[in-house]
Amino acid sequence: MGKWTPTREAPEPLEGNVVGVVTGGTVLWFVMFLVQLPFYGWFEGRGLLWWLWTCLAGAGLGLIGIRYVRRREAALRRAAEQHPSGPEGAGRPGPAEADTGPDTESGAG
Repeated sequence: MGKWTPTREAPEPLEGNVVGVVTGGTVLWFVMFLVQLPFYGWFEGRGLLWWLWTCLAGAGLGLIGIRYVRRREAALRRAAEQHPSGPEGAGRPGPAEADTGPDTESGAG
């Protein structure tokens, strides 16, 4: 089997309501934890207690995820305000911007 090479360019990533999706998932994990909590003894008796802790871990990781995506959205918004060229360039320096630094702008570089 030969090495796979792409025949066309990869599509742009989909941008949607990421904060809402992560928040919704976090709420679902926490609700599932609360739903299973009254059945603690049942889960423990059958060796399935990990189900309960998996839901709690999902909720905890979701809280970290909410913080992450909120900070990401804020950074993208700040980048778009600084460079109002459009969302496609937000947060990613282009070839001309990547080489520009404080030394090159002042002419000392």
